[in-house]
Amino acid sequence: TRSLTITSVDQSMFEKAQGEKVTLPCTFELSEEDEGPLDIEWVLIPADNQKKETIIIMYAVDRIYNNYYAALTERMEFTSPDPRNGDASLVIRNLKAADTGTYQCKVKKAPGVQSRKIQLTVLVKPARTKCSIEGPQEIGRDVTLKCASQEGSPLLSYDWRRVSGTHELPATSMLNKDTGELVLKNASQEYSGTYSCVASNRVGTDECSVQLNVTPPVNTAGIIVGAIIGTLLGLSVLTFIVFCCCKKHREKKYEKEVHHDIREDVPPPKSRSSTARSYIGSNRSSLGSMSPSNMEGYTKTPYSQVPSEDFERAPGQNPTFAPSKVAAPNLSRMGAVPVMIPAQSKDGSIV
Repeated sequence: TRSLTITSVDQSMFEKAQGEKVTLPCTFELSEEDEGPLDIEWVLIPADNQKKETIIIMYAVDRIYNNYYAALTERMEFTSPDPRNGDASLVIRNLKAADTGTYQCKVKKAPGVQSRKIQLTVLVKPARTKCSIEGPQEIGRDVTLKCASQEGSPLLSYDWRRVSGTHELPATSMLNKDTGELVLKNASQEYSGTYSCVASNRVGTDECSVQLNVTPPVNTAGIIVGAIIGTLLGLSVLTFIVFCCCKKHREKKYEKEVHHDIREDVPPPKSRSSTARSYIGSNRSSLGSMSPSNMEGYTKTPYSQVPSEDFERAPGQNPTFAPSKVAAPNLSRMGAVPVMIPAQSKDGSIV
């Protein structure tokens, strides 16, 4: 007795790159004994056996249902618009790494039932590969060229090649294809040139390059001496600037203190000469208003009674006479007119 048969059994594993398209084959043949309605299901089997299968698309009662799995709704469809002709293959476009998994095609037309599993692996091509140089690029030193891809599914493999010059790697070079490191032992100027790294996996490649310039060793002693001299000069200049600033600050502080010592509310001192002249003149006028008769009652006033505010004797000066205030009667009230009469002393001199 002949029944339903799955005919696409050639390939059960597929490896595709991210962004590509894949067709999962599922063709079948019906027999005369298969009289029931045709049902086709595609399910995604989880890696964890504890989880349930997820229906992603189904054909039943002459209708297609593709809204079971939101992650593939807009990216999958049956290869044939009418799967009843024996082609239940599934097309998935714009593949993503999350699409990796086991897919199963189930075809049922009673009493016949058949299924087939297909393993799909979505790989990411190497991308954003960067090359770099580690270590000093000096003659006699070991130089390491590094290569690494920021994206890419394992297993990634790296290979270095020389672009310029002899196009061959130096004889002392050591390559690690798993890590992407190329070590150039005891480098010489002949090693200078452009080196290229190719990162690859099963679905694609990516490339980067780097320029190597091997130079003679740098005179480190001269650099150190120059750095020390430069540091000392810098400290000297800084010290001079600080000294000038401090000196200027002290000068400003001194000027400010001297300015505050001068009191603005104290009046200027009186002139001694002018005070003395005014005092002597007043005494002369008083003497001139006295008559000989009044001279008898004239008594000299001691110097101690002269007010210090009105008159102060300058050092080293001897006045010709000592003015004094006379306690005499007020002649103006008596109606007398003062007359100046010269007097003669005993020795004949006029006073």
